[in-house]
Amino acid sequence: MISKNHVKHIQTLHSKKHRDEHAMFIIEGTKIVSEFLNSDTYQILEVLGVANFIALNLELLESKNIPFSKITEDELKKISTQQSPNQVLALVKMQDPALKNQTKLIDSCLYLDDIRDPGNLGTIIRIADWFGINQVFCSKQCTELYNPKTLQATMGAVLRVNVEYTDFENLLLKNKSLPVYGAVLNGENIYKTELKKGIIVIGNEANGISEVILKQITLPITIPSASINGSESLNAANACAIICSEFHRQLNFK
Repeated sequence: MISKNHVKHIQTLHSKKHRDEHAMFIIEGTKIVSEFLNSDTYQILEVLGVANFIALNLELLESKNIPFSKITEDELKKISTQQSPNQVLALVKMQDPALKNQTKLIDSCLYLDDIRDPGNLGTIIRIADWFGINQVFCSKQCTELYNPKTLQATMGAVLRVNVEYTDFENLLLKNKSLPVYGAVLNGENIYKTELKKGIIVIGNEANGISEVILKQITLPITIPSASINGSESLNAANACAIICSEFHRQLNFK
């Protein structure tokens, strides 16, 4: 049984304002909650799940001293951000941004310039994880990491990829020797370009890379289309996947 006050408190976390105010966020569903339970990356403050989920994870919850409550499907629907919630919701403490400041790079990274769609951000983080890129930097205009849709789209990759919000100038200042690749429509054919470790910039879904950052691009690259009569551009996350795949191929399979 969950109290009315607790229901109201969790419902407030559906908004960014209250997530920031309480420094906590929501994750939902058996897969992502199970991944968080089996990781020490984030502190889980509470797990609220139906009886079956709690029973299957009771030993782990007790061994980690994580508070938990058994709730009904109807109670889960009241606190969920989803239309069809899947067994469990957890409250998680946000990481201190100061502890995530790792802008000095030792490998390739992604810089996301004003990505606005939460699903795109989450998918890009998942793509980075798949191709072994463990640093994703976001402009301060990007959508929120802790948006439930973003977290859901990461499919747990947020546990393995460091995501930091920083100005591009700050990233460049600490990594002056690295090449800066920019995904643009009129760049060099990515399949004919020799790629090295560097900063890969992915622009806004509608407007691409901002003029300020474009001036800092040292190696503009593009994904050639099969026909000039087709689509004008690719979805930001799809383009990111293709670019990361080619970097991965060239740097690891030559």
